[in-house]
Amino acid sequence: MSIPRFWREIRQRYKGIGVECGNCGRVYFPPRAICPRCRRNSLGKMNELEISGRGKVVSFTEIHDPMPDFKMLAPYIMVIVEMDEGVRMTGHLVDVEPDEVESGMKVEATLRKLGEESPSGIIYYGYKFRPCR
Repeated sequence: MSIPRFWREIRQRYKGIGVECGNCGRVYFPPRAICPRCRRNSLGKMNELEISGRGKVVSFTEIHDPMPDFKMLAPYIMVIVEMDEGVRMTGHLVDVEPDEVESGMKVEATLRKLGEESPSGIIYYGYKFRPCR
């Protein structure tokens, strides 16, 4: 399998694939093999579910002193988003000024460049969040 194809086929990264427990109805992202609540009763009942990509900001922070790989982005905003399906996801918030961010604001996931393996290597993508306008 080629390296670009390998990255493309990580469905959780590009499509927001989670699972829903067929026993209790809880949704999980990233996917898991069994429901932590139902345990054995969920075996074979975890159904794939595509997360809508829409939700609201639960919490946020502005990062001024990031890890070395993210220095070129500083300052940037990290958010915890409660998706419409009930799961919480963490990610960058883009296309917004820091003073415009507030808890409860509606956001949507968008596919963006996350990084490169090397200057001549593979570019990989993933989700970030942006305000719904």
